[in-house]
Formats: sequence, C-alpha cells, structure tokens
Amino acid sequence: MDGANHSVVSEFVFVGLIDSWEIQLLFFVFSSTFYVGSMMGNSLIMLTVTSDPHLHSPMYFLLVSLSFIDLGVSSVISPRMIYDLFRKRKVISFDGCIAQIFFIHFIGGVEMVLLIAMAFDRYVAICKPLHYLTIINQKMCILLSFVAWVIGLTHSVIQLVFVIKLPFCGPNVLDSFYCDFPRLIKLACTDTSSLEFMVIANSGFISLGSFFILIVSYISILITVRKHSSGGSSKALSTLSTHVMVVVLFFGPCIFVYIWPHPNSHLDKYLVVFDAVLTPFFNSLIYTFRNKEMKVAMRKVCSRFIIYRRIS
Repeated sequence: MDGANHSVVSEFVFVGLIDSWEIQLLFFVFSSTFYVGSMMGNSLIMLTVTSDPHLHSPMYFLLVSLSFIDLGVSSVISPRMIYDLFRKRKVISFDGCIAQIFFIHFIGGVEMVLLIAMAFDRYVAICKPLHYLTIINQKMCILLSFVAWVIGLTHSVIQLVFVIKLPFCGPNVLDSFYCDFPRLIKLACTDTSSLEFMVIANSGFISLGSFFILIVSYISILITVRKHSSGGSSKALSTLSTHVMVVVLFFGPCIFVYIWPHPNSHLDKYLVVFDAVLTPFFNSLIYTFRNKEMKVAMRKVCSRFIIYRRIS
C-alpha cells in the first residue's frame, strides 16, 4: 500500500448491517424509497426557490444551501450501502474509505454551520425585525455560506491528516457498512487512544457544542416571541418548531455516535442509517409542508412542469 503510512492493507471489508435475506430485501426497498425521496425533495426545493422571485430572501437562500448539502449527505453513504446490501463480499478500497470519511465530515461540518446560520437568521428576524435587512443581507448570506464551507473543509482535513499517517497492517474487517473514524482507527497497528480522544473532541464536542448553541438561540427566540401578540407568536413558533425538528434530527445521531462510550454497540449503525437516509428526506418534508410560501411556490413549479409536458 502507501509507503508514507507503512500500510499493507489495500482494502477494507464491511461486515454490513443485517444478515437475513428477507430483512435485507425490506431494507433495500426502505432505503431506496427514502433515498430517491430525499433527492427529489431537496432538488425540488432548490428548483422552486431559484425559479420563484418571491422566495429570493436570506432565509430561502440558506434553505437552498441546506438542501444542496442534504443531497451530499444522502449520496455519501446511501448509494454504497444500498449497493452492498446483496453483495456477499462488501469491499471498499483504502483510498475509497479515506474519501468517504473526508466527505462525511466535510459535508457534516458544512451542515452544522448552516444550521447555526439559519438559527441566526431567525433570531434576527424575530428578535430584531427592524434591523433584519441591515444585518442579514446578500453579502452576509454569501459570507455565512463561505464560512460554512471553510469550517467543514478544515474540520475534515484536520482529522484526516492523522488517520492517513496511521499504519494498517491487518485485520481489515470493519464492523460497519461505511467508513468513519471511530471504527477505522481501532484497526491501526499502533496505540490510538490519543487519536480516539481527538476524534471525540473534534467531532463529538463540536456536535454537542453546536447543538447547545442552537438550543440557547432558540430559547432566546422563544422568550422574545412570548412578549409579542398571539398572532405574530403563532407564526414565529411555527417557524421555530420547524428549525428545532431539523436540529434534533441532525444532531441527535451525531452526538450519540461520537460521544457514546461504547463504540462497539450496534445502535450507532442504525442511527447512521437514520442520519444518512431519513434526515435529508425529513428536512425537505418539514420545510415543505410546514411552510405555506413553499407549498404555493411548489404548486406553481409543478403546474408549469405539467403544462410543459403536455405541450411537448
């Protein structure tokens, strides 16, 4: 393998998720359905927002960014997992494994910052409405997106630098269906206790810290909302509850996977399925069916598409 890290392992073998053929078939239908649904839903959100001038606002700009990232979240793990379901020997190359880890943490880091940016947008809109257009403008949206991509890239590269240098001389069996730091570093032919702590500090505490920042910001918004009239409060609370659901769906599995003290537990594998397959789907569903503007705009897009199909 690569002489730089003295590895002799050229590939890793996945144990997989389930052994029963019947359950595999059921899981194949389940995963494929939600994967296609999340791809279509998030693509529709992006198409709707970009094509409707009434949705060209900071909130929807950030929503399009989140939908774009959710397409990546769906595609990093799900296609490979679905493809491997009926393969007897589930193998991934060393380089493929490293690439998967890179994109998991790159995209995950970007999504964390985007969710914080969306919380900041709602905080300013609800708590400082008179200053909203001054604070949240086009330049600020572009800056927030740029910062999200830079932090995601930095977060991923910092961890990956240490893993690439690890020696892997066997065994090469990963008790999982995807590559990630917690299980991979346990296969290294050296003491990795300090590296395991670094992974927890980097991925685990960043996830936990971001979650608490978001919860504190939503509590601040909630306190402000309670001081307003019931009509405005109702709309604000509806928007707020949407964001809280997205945050819990995304951060719950992340916090468990990287901070849970028993990494050999199989529960983390099922939580990753939830994060990779269900969360992107639910994100598109939540932002669509709990937002009147999005529902109206989507009907217009679908109507135009149907008319175009009939004409052609």
